[in-house]
Amino acid sequence: QVQLVESGGGLVQPGGSLRLSCTTTSGKILDYHAIGWFRKAPGKEREGVSCISHGSTWYTDSVKGRFDISRDNAENTVYLQMNSLKPEDTAVYHCAPTCVLPYADWGQGTQVTVSS
Repeated sequence: QVQLVESGGGLVQPGGSLRLSCTTTSGKILDYHAIGWFRKAPGKEREGVSCISHGSTWYTDSVKGRFDISRDNAENTVYLQMNSLKPEDTAVYHCAPTCVLPYADWGQGTQVTVSS
């Protein structure tokens, strides 16, 4: 069973920043060839936000230039740096060992709320 744990969410004002972390409770993050960040907002479909795989990165159009995904194998963590946050970024964010949907083994995720 894949065990990825997300953290770093919170309440932030529009224009603010947060850094999300994705780590594993068993094994090493480098064991996963790909790590993707996804988000689920109320009333909306889950969507892919960003992914890192074999050194390549991908971002959905709405976050390009604002979000940055990185991988630190020494820290056993994949980060999602989120800058210039907008209210529409509000969602529960999850990480998964894939860049594509569908995926079923979601963790608890971390809530990001962008509001003034």
